Amino acid sequence: MGTWTRRLDELGIALPTAPKPVANYVPAVRSGNLVYTSGQLPFVDGELTARGKVCVGAEGIVKPDQATAAARQCTINALAAVDGLVGIDSVVRVIKVTGFVASSPGFTGQPGVLNGASDLLGEIFGDAGVHARSAVGVTELPLGAPVEVELIVEVADQ
Repeated sequence: MGTWTRRLDELGIALPTAPKPVANYVPAVRSGNLVYTSGQLPFVDGELTARGKVCVGAEGIVKPDQATAAARQCTINALAAVDGLVGIDSVVRVIKVTGFVASSPGFTGQPGVLNGASDLLGEIFGDAGVHARSAVGVTELPLGAPVEVELIVEVADQ
């Protein structure tokens, strides 16, 4: 059992099988020592954990803390895509996280939502999980998801 597999076990996280693509793409692609994941939605057992736009206030469909949890699930699914392609224990470091947050007008808390992804990567990979990041507010996401996350990770030589 490799370092990252042990760490996932310690944290009580079981990587699922990578969710099936909802269109014409693959979950992850390797180029040299980099693995790029497709954007992952917060699926658990084939169902989204939340739907709608993120908002603060009475009209909010998805509250920021729910969206943060969804970002965490997206990241678990992205790691599952990496694991399915090259094995999670081949990860050397996390390079970049890009997150998209379906935001109601006036919502500016996208960075906080994406901390759900960043915090998880730190818990799993420690210093190797420190990464560059973009947190982007968008009008809509596929299937009505509140959050979508993609990763770029460096992996060991083949």
